[in-house]
Amino acid sequence: MNKRILHIALPNIVSNITIPLLGIVDLALMGHLGKVDFIGAIALGGTIFNFLYWGFAFLRMGTTGITAQAYGARNLSESILSLSRALFVALLGSIFILILQKPIADLSFYVINSEKSVEEIAKSYYYIRVWAAPATIGLYALTGWFIGMQNSKIPMIIAIICNIINIALSSFFVYGMDLDARGVALGTVIAQYCGLFLALFFISHYYQRLFRYWSAKGMMKMKELKHFILINKDIFIRTLCIIFVFTFFTTESASNNKNILAVNSLLLQFLFIFSYFMDGFAFAAEALVGKFIGAKNQNGLKHVIRLLFMWGIGISLAFTLFYATSSNWILSTLTNSEAIILEAQDYIKWIILLPILSFGSFLLDGIFIGATASKYMRKTMMAATLFVFIPCYFFLSNSLQNHGLWIAMLAFMLARGVFQSVYYKKAIAIKLN
Repeated sequence: MNKRILHIALPNIVSNITIPLLGIVDLALMGHLGKVDFIGAIALGGTIFNFLYWGFAFLRMGTTGITAQAYGARNLSESILSLSRALFVALLGSIFILILQKPIADLSFYVINSEKSVEEIAKSYYYIRVWAAPATIGLYALTGWFIGMQNSKIPMIIAIICNIINIALSSFFVYGMDLDARGVALGTVIAQYCGLFLALFFISHYYQRLFRYWSAKGMMKMKELKHFILINKDIFIRTLCIIFVFTFFTTESASNNKNILAVNSLLLQFLFIFSYFMDGFAFAAEALVGKFIGAKNQNGLKHVIRLLFMWGIGISLAFTLFYATSSNWILSTLTNSEAIILEAQDYIKWIILLPILSFGSFLLDGIFIGATASKYMRKTMMAATLFVFIPCYFFLSNSLQNHGLWIAMLAFMLARGVFQSVYYKKAIAIKLN
């Protein structure tokens, strides 16, 4: 069973690690331009796109769970129909974003109160990168489908190629053409479309046999369509809670001063590195839990969940040690500003605690997605946001300032796992009956 876990997890870890690596490269490109404003601008622009795109992350997660269960039940028709429904929603969503791009920008920069110099750079970044919306959202649906089909190698290949193109083009546009933040945005747009076309090529080349099971009537079948919508509705609400937490975190950072914004933006990369690494095993949980539930294999389900948590404990301890010993080195690769590095040192203790407090929430997310137990994901995420994160911040921020913000973030991550543990048996048992 460990081999099956690693067969799915390792390619996803490789592809996931390229995502924070790309963010790190973007910040490093800006961090070495000699002006703190560029780091803050990328952070603000990234926050807006996190809000927009993470809102569509339900397409990746919902599609994986539904497809994995169809795969386990050997339902080939539902396997291909789940992809077409997801791509249709992705198309509608991206058109919506492109049409409303100016009102979205106006509202975003009104809510995120930052210094004028930072805001102007962030706007130039936003109005270029927004044109990647169809490719970015489409890739959510396609990646979720590949993982549900127990194929994590194709998303890995797409992610690696896409991000190599992105890093190369962004570096060229920034240093070769002096486009600063605009160059980073342009590199992202081109790379995302390369990734989309590559994904579509793989589907047409390796999965063409499934097209015979597709039909417009099947795609619009009310029972399956309602199931798809309800699952994705709950995941959407759950994702909005995460978006709120991270947007609030960045907004509060910006309201302090641009140095705190830069520090917190850099330290968040530590969280993203760990989260994308753990998501490799969460994706394995999605695929294998969905498959075993679809096949009604209770023993296989229990065994894979037990092994996943053993992997999670080991990885979280390794990251705790890594962050405790290598934080200065990581920070120095992100920026050459000694003042920012020195200020960041005050908050490293929270980063060291992060892996061991949060790994359970990542794995349980994967288990719940594979079980399509989206209702419980929504409930637990809302509880962690409303009853833990927000109260922690408002009780601690006045006395502890930025430390209070980081404590609230860690409490939120821990609470997610604790609340999911409460609902765990109920969420899984319902799917096996």
